[in-house]
Formats: sequence, C-alpha cells, structure tokens
Amino acid sequence: MISVLVADDQRSVRHGFAAVLNAQPDVTVVGTAADGAEAVRLAREFRPDVALMDIRMPELNGIEAVRRIVADLPTRALMITTFDLDDYVYDALSAGASGFLLKDVRAMDLVESVRVIARGDALLAPQVTRRLIAEFARQRSRSHPPADLTPRELEVLRLIARGLSNAEIAGELVVTEHTVKTHVARLLAKLGLRDRAQAIVYAYESGLVVPHA
Repeated sequence: MISVLVADDQRSVRHGFAAVLNAQPDVTVVGTAADGAEAVRLAREFRPDVALMDIRMPELNGIEAVRRIVADLPTRALMITTFDLDDYVYDALSAGASGFLLKDVRAMDLVESVRVIARGDALLAPQVTRRLIAEFARQRSRSHPPADLTPRELEVLRLIARGLSNAEIAGELVVTEHTVKTHVARLLAKLGLRDRAQAIVYAYESGLVVPHA
C-alpha cells in the first residue's frame, strides 16, 4: 500500500486529489495539508511514501517544505502546480523533488505518477521537461568539475537527460536492462544524487548535455 500526503491550499483541489487517490486499491491518503508548514508536520508524523505538494502555499511554500521533508525522511515528493514556469521546475527538483506535474493532469495519470514516484523513479510532465531543458540551456548552465564517470556512465547520463527509461536506454546501447540499472545506480552514487530527476538537473547544469535548438 502506497501512503500519500496531499498538500494544497485550495480545499477543492486538496480533497479532489485525495478522493482520486483513495479510490485506488493500492493507495491510501494518510493526511491532507492546507499549507507548507502543516505538510512538514504531517510528513514527520505519518512518514508517507509520497508527498503530493503544491508549489504556492501560505506559511511555507511547497519548495521549502519539500526541502525540509526530504532532508529528514525517506518520503519522495511529487510537485503539482498550475504554473508552468521554469524557475519552479528547477527549484523544486533542486530541493529534492522526484517529479513535477501540472494540475490539469488526468486522474489516472496522477495515480500512475504517484506509483512511479513510490517505486523510486523520477517523473516529469513532457511539456515541463521541454521548458526545463530550454531554461537550463539559456540561463542555468555553469561549469562544474568533471565527475569521475566512465564513458559508458556519461553516455547513460546523457540518455537519462533525454528522458529515456531504463528499457529504452538498454535498447539504445544494446545491453540488458539490468546493466543499465547498474550504471544508473553507480553514476547516482558517484554524483551524490538522489534520483533520475536530480541527474537531469546535473546533466544540463554541468553542460554535459546541450539541447538542440
């Protein structure tokens, strides 16, 4: 059973998401919060698998709330917002969020996204990913010392940044999916990254990947 905390300052949105999630046989909502401070308190109390977090909330914004939650807990954060703005994507992922969706997401896509995040994967809405890449290329790129990655690990990192799954990377490199998982685990450990979402941030910030115009 996947335990979820829902945090959104709009009551109708908060209750709507909770109702959709509670209707699933493998998901249970353990708490709902109307602001970021309450979200942090409930996360520490219930230790949910996934925190579904709005960006703009009173008392404490969703990004700072996520920063505090993931610093103390194994909880994984899925950000959801009305605002398709690049800075929010960057800040949320840098704070430790594992996924980012817009509020117009379909109900079953929301449920599947929670499942993906709970499994330990990362998830970005496609339209957000495109804007994220453009923003990194235009404003956020800066030099980092090269990491001690092997040529194959660098190749895998570039493919992760393109949004490919482990299965797709395995097909691209003509290796087994298990081999890809091993490469991903090693490069995350070497870079000190939490998950694939942070790997995408690293790849574009460091200039390892440059998007096509």
